[in-house]
Amino acid sequence: EYSSAAEQLQEPQVQGSEKVYPPKIEKIVDEISQLTLLEVCDLNELLKTRLKIKDGPVMAMAGPAAAAPKEEDDEEVAPKREKTAFTVKLVKFDDAKKITLIKELKNIIPDINLVQAKKFVEAVPQIVKADIMKEEAEKLKASIEAVGGVVELE
Repeated sequence: EYSSAAEQLQEPQVQGSEKVYPPKIEKIVDEISQLTLLEVCDLNELLKTRLKIKDGPVMAMAGPAAAAPKEEDDEEVAPKREKTAFTVKLVKFDDAKKITLIKELKNIIPDINLVQAKKFVEAVPQIVKADIMKEEAEKLKASIEAVGGVVELE
């Protein structure tokens, strides 16, 4: 005989077809999508408390760039090379544009959610991206400055 749990199993989804979610899940997603940014932060904190989830690192990203080797004072100074790798660092921001900056950083930094983006912004100075080309660094600087961030290129 079959158990009642086996009767509740659904047929597997065919690859390429759109997955159908249970109404309960659809309802939860609809309600969460209506929350404000502050309510999402509260929800996140409450879930972490109830589910006993510890805070992990804010984000996994490349560490700071390695320092260039120091030149000896006795040696001739070599001609300066043009810098090819840049680090984009958020140093401060306009409080009035904080929410738009958080949303922009969420789009810029992979694998980061709104809560992590908020913590990232509140902990300035922070490295947004490291070891990137000059063109990409300039574009990134422009997009962050457009939403109220103050950026340094290193």
